[in-house]
Amino acid sequence: MDMATLRALRPSEFEEAADGYRAMSSTASAAKDTVENQIRAGIRNQLEGETAAAAMCELSKLGQNFHYAQTECALISTALNAFAFDMAAAKRKLETAVADAEAAGCTVGADGSVTYPAGGREVDGKVPEGGTVAVGLSPKDSGASALDRQAAHLHPNPNFGKAVGFADRIGDALKEAADADAKWAPKLRALKADDDLVVSARDWSDTKSDQDGVGDAGKRYLDSLPQPPKNGGPKDNAAWWKDLTPEQRAAWLSLRPDSVGSLDGLPSAVRDEANRVVLDETLARYRLELASIPKPPWNDLDELRDWNAKYGERRHHLKASIKGMEAIHRRFDATGGVGGLPEAYLLGFSPADDGRAIIANGNPDTADHQAVFVPGTTSNLSGIGGNVDRMVNLWQVAHSKSGGQSVSTITWLGYDAPDEVARDARHDSYAYDGAPAFNRFLDGLEVSHSGDTPPHRTVIGHSYGSTVIGAAAQKGTLNADDVVFAGSPGVLVSGADEMDVPEGHVWNEEADRDWVPELGGPFLGGDWGITPSAHTFGAHQMTTDTYGHGKYWEPCSGSLLNQALVVVGKGDDVELKPWPDKTFNPPGYWVK
Repeated sequence: MDMATLRALRPSEFEEAADGYRAMSSTASAAKDTVENQIRAGIRNQLEGETAAAAMCELSKLGQNFHYAQTECALISTALNAFAFDMAAAKRKLETAVADAEAAGCTVGADGSVTYPAGGREVDGKVPEGGTVAVGLSPKDSGASALDRQAAHLHPNPNFGKAVGFADRIGDALKEAADADAKWAPKLRALKADDDLVVSARDWSDTKSDQDGVGDAGKRYLDSLPQPPKNGGPKDNAAWWKDLTPEQRAAWLSLRPDSVGSLDGLPSAVRDEANRVVLDETLARYRLELASIPKPPWNDLDELRDWNAKYGERRHHLKASIKGMEAIHRRFDATGGVGGLPEAYLLGFSPADDGRAIIANGNPDTADHQAVFVPGTTSNLSGIGGNVDRMVNLWQVAHSKSGGQSVSTITWLGYDAPDEVARDARHDSYAYDGAPAFNRFLDGLEVSHSGDTPPHRTVIGHSYGSTVIGAAAQKGTLNADDVVFAGSPGVLVSGADEMDVPEGHVWNEEADRDWVPELGGPFLGGDWGITPSAHTFGAHQMTTDTYGHGKYWEPCSGSLLNQALVVVGKGDDVELKPWPDKTFNPPGYWVK
């Protein structure tokens, strides 16, 4: 890049273009929300039949198109801002070097050369003449730089050395601009979408590549922005986000959506926006990778053994993860369904290992009542759909009993749940490892809530999930008003008074034929405390009309109704059961 071009360049014009793309991203986001949460919901509630089903399918694709446009436009905006940042830095260096040269009595030519005046002590009766130093556009090694310094020192005109320095600075600025131009040109060209009307898995997969490319090229720009607090709490995270400009927020969302989506304390809408990008990119990449794996050679045992060693574990992970991600999308698509189901918010997502997912029905930041559900043993991304359905059922009943107040029910799979009952659920390490993350999440809900009155918050633990809640109460501050246990094997504390909630706000459900509360404690071993079903624990024992370990959230059941009443703060209306005719066993378990 020559000096005239760089001096004429206006980084602000690229920043203005970036603002335009950011506005386009916001427009696409609003269009996506309208399609998914209003138009689709209206069709679902008013129409049925093949035509309606076909329309819903096409609208789903349209919503995805808008989401893709939102993501790509935001990325283009950030790329343009990063390019402007690099060019502005080079231009500042150039202008400073030119100004310094002119202040020293030198003249800078249109090509960047520096003409210096006569000066120095007379030689043979003459003052050493001035001259011109050409601009250098190539980097110099240490040897060449040393020779330049030596020549400048030996030259009879001291202005020569100054001119060499100015010319080098000008050359460095021009080279920096040329390098930035060469670096960004292919990155910006790569952001051009395919010339068709279909957003394919390949398109979404390329979005991740685009993110990585712009992120690498824009590292200096991103490093210049305020950084997220290291090991910060929800309040620190919220303060960081609040102080960012719209441009800076867009940069973090477009380049580091996985980081933004994981920060407790940020607004739920922001976390949802970030995590949906990660979800769609991951789903696309996983589908493409799964399709690329050759089919198992079922007819050849040796080849099948080799195939399984090479592809088996990865294929299982891909299929399980895709199943979970598709279930999350089905929940997105269900907005506006039975009972006026509210918009879903994806507050956390990761496909790593067994996977993580946090899904809210309704915006927790504006809800009067929040319920956070922690699932138990064998919970993973693959089976997230069933746990989401449980909280959908709870939302519908709680909403109907809330007296017009808003409710948000949240599935929190934010920990590594035990994979197997016999092998893994015997250990309390899973609970203690997950407890800090659970406490941070609850604190984050408190920080991000935007209402004038703090929400009423209930935490609900099923099976080993109740153990996680107990560990959270034992090792930290449980930011909750009520606790509900269902099918609990033990919660690591000896009584309800240790659950860090007001007295009388610990509730328990034990259904008939649920073997976990009966056998869980002795089977688990160790210092698990008595189960919440024990009389001496001190929990309110709610009636149940469901059977077995996993049906506490069955629609139209009393088990579900009692939980919903607690969630909306109507504990006085909960139906409690009398203590059964059992004999108390000293370790703390009721034995029939």
